Amino acid sequence: MSVLLQLIDAQKSYGDQQLLDDANVTLYEDTKVGFIGRNGAGKSTLLRVLLGEEELDSGEVVRSPNLRVGYLRQHDPFQPGESALDFLMRDSGQPDWKCGEVASEFELKGQYLTGEVKGLSGGWQTRVKLAALLLHDPNLLMLDEPTNFLDLRTQILLEHFLRGFPAACLIVSHDREFLTATCEQTLDLNRGKLTMYSGKIGAYLQQVEEEKVRAERTNAAVMAKQKQLQRFIDKNRARATTASQARSKQKQLDRLSLEEIEVDLPTANIRAPIVEPRQGPSLICMDLSIGYADHVVAAGIDLEVEHQQRAAIVGDNGQGKTTLLRTLVNSLKPAAGKVKWGYGCEIGVYAQHVYSSLPQDQTVLEYLEYNARPGTTTQDCLACAGSLLFRGAHTKKPIRVLSGGERARLCMAGLLLGTYNILILDEPGNHLDVETVESLAEALLIYKGTVLFTSHDRHFVRRVATNIIEVRDGRVRNYSGDYDAYLYYVNREIEEGERERASGKKMSTPPAAKIAKAEKVAAGKDQHQMRKQLRNLEKSIAKLDEQKKELTAQMNTSDAKKAMELHNQLKSVTAELEETEARWCELQEELGEW
Repeated sequence: MSVLLQLIDAQKSYGDQQLLDDANVTLYEDTKVGFIGRNGAGKSTLLRVLLGEEELDSGEVVRSPNLRVGYLRQHDPFQPGESALDFLMRDSGQPDWKCGEVASEFELKGQYLTGEVKGLSGGWQTRVKLAALLLHDPNLLMLDEPTNFLDLRTQILLEHFLRGFPAACLIVSHDREFLTATCEQTLDLNRGKLTMYSGKIGAYLQQVEEEKVRAERTNAAVMAKQKQLQRFIDKNRARATTASQARSKQKQLDRLSLEEIEVDLPTANIRAPIVEPRQGPSLICMDLSIGYADHVVAAGIDLEVEHQQRAAIVGDNGQGKTTLLRTLVNSLKPAAGKVKWGYGCEIGVYAQHVYSSLPQDQTVLEYLEYNARPGTTTQDCLACAGSLLFRGAHTKKPIRVLSGGERARLCMAGLLLGTYNILILDEPGNHLDVETVESLAEALLIYKGTVLFTSHDRHFVRRVATNIIEVRDGRVRNYSGDYDAYLYYVNREIEEGERERASGKKMSTPPAAKIAKAEKVAAGKDQHQMRKQLRNLEKSIAKLDEQKKELTAQMNTSDAKKAMELHNQLKSVTAELEETEARWCELQEELGEW
């Protein structure tokens, strides 16, 4: 396996911050590496160094003469009035047929290919940039946070592309699920040092945690031994008969040393508002239509959300998720129908337009004191600020000098100091680092209020959501399955499109027509019985899934006969689970739920 790129003894500083401290790494052909590290650790700086856009203070970058780098940039490379096809031809110098062929791998066709590229959403523009990279035939792809602002379908499409990409990749991302799906090795930048691990991110993080626990246990044993030796030395060194023993013990003590354990970097500690739990519906939408003066985004919406539910609103970019949230909180008037909140509902909103319009001249502390519930002390506000990493002089900063991430954290702190029993969160993970998002998930799990949220972070949605609301093709509905079932459906739909494209067949019926056909079929059947059967299947799937987990956990046995019995049971349960899931999918389609 040949070497594409090598970093040797790299040193790089900005002011008093050491980003690279004798850092070394080697990238080989055909290897996909996930690149992780805290915000501000220097990941993007290292990419610029590898690309030759920045110089090292000392050290060396060795590049193979055969290296061809494709770099996914965050900036906009498009010209006014240019179509995606025009851009691909200009950027690559390839003919239109070749550009169209590569674009189809990212479902770029019709108006998405021939319409103005600047009019596309960020996710579709990212697809265009990826198609452009592929046309240059790179043997090393460098992607810096490629999933930022991508909807679920585009994320999965990108995963499929990367898994099949026959060359090396270096991918910077906070999205652990994305890295798990695409990368077989993990590169970590921590306090200036680079660590390459020949395994996926989950195994690496587990190893890091296990090594820390082992070091702590070792240090505890060493400290106990040090105390024991010191007691013996103190007691016996003054006696002539035991002085030599004391000197021997002193030599033993001098040889003992503690392992160095890195102090954890500051991490946000989010605490959910304390509210009285309620029962019954918190939100009812009746024949609701949402949209704008010139067009309706979705119509005929009948929704009910119970108190204490955490509803994830899912769907592709541009389908109307944010429009729905804005209508629910009355920042956008309904085009028709009604939105009814339960009695005593206090609604707190976290959205980009909120934290981009904070009062510029207030300080962090003044903002929190203004937004806190009555009776909140200054000390309580300072404690909340500290939990979100605003400490000391940072609490006196005016909002106008805060970064996007700091404003997002401040807006979150203001919500948490209130008495809101309803939280509306539009992409809460944007501008928050992975540790803060993890802390938010923990807080929401113990929150006794109701949450409606959008997020493209699959790990976050899976942890937090109790139910799924899908916005698609002008419809909004409660999705009857869990989030994993929804992911399975999206994956299957993408795989079907890829198979049809690979075989040269015409693409399958578009979603709107498929739904209409399904509704027509379902109209002639007993939907009540079908939905009852669907619920029974969901219970069976949950039971079989639990059995599968239990059998898998028992497989770690040294008894060969027992292991074979468990293997056969696991095989049988897996087959039954797959059959049950397939029937569940069929029923969903018949009911027009997909």
